[in-house]
Amino acid sequence: QVQLVESGGGSVQAGGSLKLSCAASRYTYGIYSMAWFRQAPGKEREGVALTYTGGGSTDYTDSVKGRFSISQDHAKNTLYLQMNNLKPEDTAMYYCAASERVRWMPLFPIDFEYWGQGTLVTVSS
Repeated sequence: QVQLVESGGGSVQAGGSLKLSCAASRYTYGIYSMAWFRQAPGKEREGVALTYTGGGSTDYTDSVKGRFSISQDHAKNTLYLQMNNLKPEDTAMYYCAASERVRWMPLFPIDFEYWGQGTLVTVSS
């Protein structure tokens, strides 16, 4: 089992930036994929960024490419999501997730075994 705790959400104006963090309770042994999902009110949960614990490869959904960057600090067991040039449509609850298997885009929530509680991002125009 691994517990995930997100932080860093908040309210910003369009064009602003936020950096989300996801702290894991232990070294991510047995975890191969880590991702950020988001869920806006009335919409399905959407996978937006993906990386692998064993390497630096990353992937993004088209709507955030060039604006969001996923990264990890193995020494701190922490996953990050740097979000730049935020838009009102980025408003959502953002969740960190981990999978015991290698995953690819597009991401599906059912494929991830571990989840954080979420952190809210609100972007105003």
